[in-house]
Amino acid sequence: MNKSRKVGKYEVGRMVGEGTFGKVKFARNCETGESVAMKILAKSTILKHRMVDQIKREISIMKIVRHPNIVRLHEVLAGRAKIFIILEFVTGGELFDKIVHRGKLPENESRKYFQQLVDAVAHCHSKGVYHRDLKPENLLLDAYGNLKVSDFGLSALPLQGDGLLRTTCGTPNYVAPEVLGDQGYDGAAADIWSCGVILYVLMAGYLPFDETNLYTLYSKITAAEFSCPYWFSPEANKLIQKILDPNPKTRIRIDGIRNDPWFKKNYAPVKYREDEEVSLDDVRAVFEDIEDQYIAERSEIKDGGPLLMNAFEMITLSQGLNLSALFDRRQDYVNRQTRFVSRKPAQVIISNVEAVAESMSLKVHTRNYKTRLEGISANRTGQFAVVLEVYEVAPSLFMVDVRKAAGDTLEYHKFYKNFCAKLEDIIWNPIEGTG
Repeated sequence: MNKSRKVGKYEVGRMVGEGTFGKVKFARNCETGESVAMKILAKSTILKHRMVDQIKREISIMKIVRHPNIVRLHEVLAGRAKIFIILEFVTGGELFDKIVHRGKLPENESRKYFQQLVDAVAHCHSKGVYHRDLKPENLLLDAYGNLKVSDFGLSALPLQGDGLLRTTCGTPNYVAPEVLGDQGYDGAAADIWSCGVILYVLMAGYLPFDETNLYTLYSKITAAEFSCPYWFSPEANKLIQKILDPNPKTRIRIDGIRNDPWFKKNYAPVKYREDEEVSLDDVRAVFEDIEDQYIAERSEIKDGGPLLMNAFEMITLSQGLNLSALFDRRQDYVNRQTRFVSRKPAQVIISNVEAVAESMSLKVHTRNYKTRLEGISANRTGQFAVVLEVYEVAPSLFMVDVRKAAGDTLEYHKFYKNFCAKLEDIIWNPIEGTG
């Protein structure tokens, strides 16, 4: 069994995501037993892009910005070559997995999530913090079904040397028209636009602006050329029109949204302590000597077989003790995670995955039982990428963890469904006893 790795008081588990900003892994606080998410940044990246001060500022802000509808940043630690950001671990998956699962949401339920989103955004704006990259991937649900916005202040950090934001590397469907231009923009107004697109998607089940051609998509966003479906109530329709105003100067502000009759219905602002003491000592300690003590990152050496998964990872993976999520593909919409189980040998699983991916015209890179598939997104606006990793959960029982590395969430779920249909002969379903 692999020896579990520790960072400070945290036992580090499996990877749950990767993005522009580094990797995210499950971890557990050995003192309290609490599950956390650990965001891992390479110091080399931060130094290369001269981002030390900016990241220090953004992490300090995330620590200070404390709100029940925002994922909490607990602390920051440093190793020789990496920085570890310890975040609240949110167990309910992405809000948009609900749409994939159920289609559009009822108006009352959509309004509840929208109210929580606006509260989180308003709180940050009051502290001078703008998200600038609000999209489905950043909206999580906790165990009680409450919305949690993730990556406030971190998601839009530019990784280009010139320090300019590059919004088009994400999904542009949620981006305000003024952000698509080359001029500077008001972060508050841009966040409000993205909230409007999110509300529309919750209630409609599809995007207000969704074109396969990038030029057409941009021109429709710039002209705010969209229409609300017939099932939207007139009040909701009216509010969305005010939010999706292409002119940021006349676009409705947070106060206007909060005073809107549709928004105010069943609105109960969440209670929280405003005066909570927050220490930034850990942030200062991590960043003060980053340049002096930086040592080039060494590549990790792994053994030849698939990684073994320990009991802690199994339990965390299945969100508590309900292991059915491991086996039942209908229940696996957890945190953008999708997975299946196979009784075939690991090598057979990998070769089947590669063959199916190639038949779908995807580029394939495999190393140590981990495969990355790459293609162009359906609306041709950027890269679409998926990572598959094989884990041995018991002798001759393997779990294949599939996660989105780049592209749109709704598109990813369609891909996953289609991909699994083509792999049916290697997928084991204990309920039906097949495979």
